[in-house]
Amino acid sequence: MISEISKFRKIPDFICPFCGALCDDLIVETDGREIKVENACVVGTAKILSSVKYHKRVLKPYVDGREVNLEEALDKSAEILVKAKKPLFYGFSSTSCEAHEVAIELAEKLGGVIDCTSSVCHGPSILAIQEVGIPSYTLGEIKNRADLVIFWGCNPMHAHPRHMSRYSVFPRGRFSRSRIGRKVVVVDVRPTESSKLADMFIQVEPGKDYEVLNALRAIINSGDCRVKRVGGVEIEKLKELADMMKNCKFGIIFFGMGLTHSLGNYWNISEAISLVKDLYRFTKFGIMPMRGHYNVSGFNEVCTWETGYPFAVDFSRGYPWYNPGETDTNSILAKRDTDAMFVLGGDPAAHFPRATVNYMKSIPLIVVDPFWSLTAKIANVLIPSAITGIEAGGSAYRMDSVPLKLKKIVNPPEGVLSDKEILEKLLEKVEEKL
Repeated sequence: MISEISKFRKIPDFICPFCGALCDDLIVETDGREIKVENACVVGTAKILSSVKYHKRVLKPYVDGREVNLEEALDKSAEILVKAKKPLFYGFSSTSCEAHEVAIELAEKLGGVIDCTSSVCHGPSILAIQEVGIPSYTLGEIKNRADLVIFWGCNPMHAHPRHMSRYSVFPRGRFSRSRIGRKVVVVDVRPTESSKLADMFIQVEPGKDYEVLNALRAIINSGDCRVKRVGGVEIEKLKELADMMKNCKFGIIFFGMGLTHSLGNYWNISEAISLVKDLYRFTKFGIMPMRGHYNVSGFNEVCTWETGYPFAVDFSRGYPWYNPGETDTNSILAKRDTDAMFVLGGDPAAHFPRATVNYMKSIPLIVVDPFWSLTAKIANVLIPSAITGIEAGGSAYRMDSVPLKLKKIVNPPEGVLSDKEILEKLLEKVEEKL
């Protein structure tokens, strides 16, 4: 029994490549074939173990449903992209920053459009931040200092399972006494798993978040609001919340897609940020989007370095052009303004409207993915890749824009390359054909 245990290599401080929380306190043990995981949530554990359980893995490249070798799949991909007048590159939220750099170079060389999953999740957050800025902190500062935590339009117990226990509600910080010393408020359109843990739950009518935020600003700035109810919420309850916000020592608002995708869109985020700025007259307060994929923030960072814009960048004019609502993936597919599509680190067929998915099926589609997905099943060219953060290393940005280094712990299946290596080989072939 002792000899069996000794075969396993222990890897402390492993970073989980699942959600934007990027929990970095996991303990992983592996002998190269089996993996044991400690401290991860259920979904994080499932993803890490998926590297040694191949039943959902893509293990061979395919062209038009026919199994081929990697060289043929890359050659066909390069041919499709070079022939296209305006290729569309999408996804990139579940891969490394190093892969992002190569993908952006590829899109620029081909005069295409590159976009990430931000355009269908926290794109409105980015637009609001560009307009009014963002007073924010790191998750470490929040853990150590926050005594008031507000979750608005998000359900971390479901979407970011260890967020509360690791960063925001339950951990003991340097200046905070874990859950005992914190007030927790949840604002949502319905009760959730997270609202059951809250000291205060405020149920807002769907599409009325902007009105509630505006009423809170009025109360904080003038002390009153001349109505009895706003967005289905009694004004006295909003006054109670405003009092909690003004009198806390350090507060934070975490917001999710319940705020970005309700009526008002990016104006909701702009108003929430303005509310936080108002609170700075009384106390320290911050606001942070609850980013979903583990490296969606990373793409926004890298894309901004490389192009000056965070997502939805169009190179077809010969220079970077950015206009969400025109240059984002869904808008381009809806207008039929692309003639080929490349997907890596995303699954648009599972999440996009039917009309855009139907058009996506009608044009040449290249997919690079470790797993079978709805998008992989309709691809003309499918290339298997290593799981970044498990079978390949790289860099990723946490939801608070803190960069972290992902670790490789096992080898990928035989013949399977990392996303970065696939993109580099594809770029070489594209340059040859151009």
